[in-house]
Amino acid sequence: MADQKRLFLVDAFALIFRGYYAFIKNPRINSKGLDTSAIMGFMNSLLDVIKRERPDHLAVCFDKGGSVDRVEMFEAYKANRDETPEAIKLAVPYIQEILKAMHIPIMVKEGFEADDVIGTLAKQAEKEGYKTFMVTPDKDFAQLVSENICMYKPRFGGGYDIWGVPEVQEKFGVVDPIQVIDFLGMMGDSADNIPGLPGVGEKTAKKFLAAYGSMENLLANTHELKGKMKEKIEANGELGLLSKQLATIMLDVPVTFDAKNFELDQPDKEKVTEIFNDLEFRNLLTNFLRTFNVENLTAAKTTENKTEEKPKEGVKKTISNTEGQFDLFAAPGTGSVTEEAVASGFKTIENTNHFYQHIDSLFQENY
Repeated sequence: MADQKRLFLVDAFALIFRGYYAFIKNPRINSKGLDTSAIMGFMNSLLDVIKRERPDHLAVCFDKGGSVDRVEMFEAYKANRDETPEAIKLAVPYIQEILKAMHIPIMVKEGFEADDVIGTLAKQAEKEGYKTFMVTPDKDFAQLVSENICMYKPRFGGGYDIWGVPEVQEKFGVVDPIQVIDFLGMMGDSADNIPGLPGVGEKTAKKFLAAYGSMENLLANTHELKGKMKEKIEANGELGLLSKQLATIMLDVPVTFDAKNFELDQPDKEKVTEIFNDLEFRNLLTNFLRTFNVENLTAAKTTENKTEEKPKEGVKKTISNTEGQFDLFAAPGTGSVTEEAVASGFKTIENTNHFYQHIDSLFQENY
């Protein structure tokens, strides 16, 4: 649909961690001794998405307390992860305060992961006719992709890839994106400490999916397998089914997509300015004010020269970062860019005829 509304759902911690590690060799410490790397990186990325895409609707989704259900199923779920850096823990309240001042909904439900919150909201919005873009580098989200749900995936080296159904089919060797759950269940996921089937890696998982289509069908036909692989899979069938369940993004989190509440609003510029000045974000403040400067909207329209080619089927659509600004999604540890580089290249957001409404009840308590 030419007039189809678009919803952008941001995976908060994915971007916060990227921001922090992008500056790991040259952290941003202000005069008060606060490491502002994660805050700066996250905000630069969020403004970049707003500037590039001018979304109709936008929300930022957080984890809180981890996944209670998954830990009950498998106590070792994510148990292999290092302790969250203190600088990131300190950054979260600042980021949430900025989002509130920007009138951007914070969606978080204790006991659920952001994956589950995003999945639930994306499917709700799809039923209401929205095109949803999940802003995250996490491959797990590929299972949610459909005709109207895409991944807006940051690339190492700059820019973004948009993954729709053809891109997921090509990447994972599946017929339907829902089979990504079986793929992850078969090969496991070291990042989340999901065990998978012993001896099954990416190539073998693709081979099994091509032959059997699902974890359950594979386990029902182990008599067709041979040798050690047959023995391993038959001995670990329950582990495979558990892994598939752990890899499944939940779609029934008690959150609600209300289109009015998710409209991209004009921010409280005075409050954001106050916070940015306190954090000593001089150039990032300039970028923010330019992005939301209504007076310059007409000029922005006339100077916007970027064109976009429709990608061929099965080829990832790439959005390149060609405007000279700091690249949050460069490889971790390469963030030696100055804050001045962060400031370069921002244009203003295109005005829309929305009715804007700020709903305080969407914002929940800070960490």
